[in-house]
Amino acid sequence: MNWDTIKNFFTTAGVDLLRGLIILAVGFFLVHWIVKIIERNEHKMKMEPTLRGFIKNLIRVLLYLLVILTAVNTMGVPMTSIVTLLGSAGVAVSLAMQGVLGNLVGGFILLLFKPIRAGEYVKIGDNEGTVKNIGTFYTEITTVDNRQINLPNGTLTNTAIVNYTREGTRRLDLVFTAGYEKSIDEVYDILRKMVSGEKDLLADPAPSVNLTKCADNALEFTVRVWVTTENYWPVHFRLLENCRRALDEAGITAPYPQMDVHMK
Repeated sequence: MNWDTIKNFFTTAGVDLLRGLIILAVGFFLVHWIVKIIERNEHKMKMEPTLRGFIKNLIRVLLYLLVILTAVNTMGVPMTSIVTLLGSAGVAVSLAMQGVLGNLVGGFILLLFKPIRAGEYVKIGDNEGTVKNIGTFYTEITTVDNRQINLPNGTLTNTAIVNYTREGTRRLDLVFTAGYEKSIDEVYDILRKMVSGEKDLLADPAPSVNLTKCADNALEFTVRVWVTTENYWPVHFRLLENCRRALDEAGITAPYPQMDVHMK
């Protein structure tokens, strides 16, 4: 390698390489600066916190990719070759990571259409709990006994989701039984008295007490009341205990299953 060859390298390829490195350095600095501006002003965006984070990370990745492609092209690498290489790599990666990409798309769908939000109590398949975080690939829920469950986002978009929080109110149904020998009116009076004494019920829709079934061994009475979502379980436990105690004190106990056998 003579001096003319070295000189020719530094005046052509070397200059292109230097330009590419400068573009990388300046580009990475600008991307970092843009992301900082987004972070300072993200509270002004009327979006879910998780969606804001998702969009911020997506913008960061796209900007870094743009800077790298620009620098590589400046270094003299043909853009056609880069696009072909990226296309081939994209096909291979997509085939190898179908599940991961499905979770990524599922996370975007969850953040865009918002069937669930952080803080809501939901049931997804056999899992039930409070949504803690909707991530890029997994959604984290916390159960009532403080277990953490991470569900793939791709599965969530293809599974029925029961959201107990979104509407703000819930109907509470409690079933009580009484023997056939007991007076229906007496049971009505006791249950209605207990319902009227509960302070956390909604007036509209109005509470109701109805005879809903004549079973083999007992009459079934259903108490239906409406409550706010946060009061559902406190009212459930309190009303269940108070009604059962009042019925027991009146001698109206839950009958046991029984069968009459006639011998000839």
